[in-house]
Amino acid sequence: MGRPDNIYQRIEGSHWRHVWVVGDIHGCFSLLMAHLHQHRFDPWQDLLVSVGDVIDRGPDSLRCLKLLRESWIVAVRGNHEQMALDALATGEPFHWFMNGGSWFAQAEQPAARSSLEECRDLPWILELRCQNGIHVIAHADYPDEDYQWQKEVDLRRVLWDRSRLMSKGNGIRGADHFWFGHTPLRQRLDRDNLHYIDTGAVFGGELTLVQLQ
Repeated sequence: MGRPDNIYQRIEGSHWRHVWVVGDIHGCFSLLMAHLHQHRFDPWQDLLVSVGDVIDRGPDSLRCLKLLRESWIVAVRGNHEQMALDALATGEPFHWFMNGGSWFAQAEQPAARSSLEECRDLPWILELRCQNGIHVIAHADYPDEDYQWQKEVDLRRVLWDRSRLMSKGNGIRGADHFWFGHTPLRQRLDRDNLHYIDTGAVFGGELTLVQLQ
């Protein structure tokens, strides 16, 4: 099986007034809407970028999933979206359900299945060109010391790897900022040009929203 052709996506920030990045949403629809309202987010002029894990564990996975059809939000795929896609492909949902995907069994099946299938279009890595530089967004890590557009990297590590975070590794060359989620932290962590913004919203923590432009 060959590599998918939608690994990287590039977005020009100049098309929007403000650009925001948000940590792992995990079905916390109402919390997300409250934060967007608080920050005066305008869906006609602004863009929201998700670091992935839009679904699972929280109360409104399907509502969050349907947001990805809106023109004002883009997302990279997280390991939870990948677990869901793998479960649909194999017909074996046990691993996904054990990790917060059991909402799917109670959901309206055709709608939930079609929304999940649309996650096949989500890129693994997003390059965002803003007024203040190049931002790269991926779910867990960019598993290389040098970022390069369309460079071949280990896609499983993009979705799952915590080794750079845990080893207190240095920054990554090739872009100005790198934004990751995946690992729930008590507060946002900034190290060199690396930013980890999953602050455990679904576990009672904050939902971190950062203005990039």
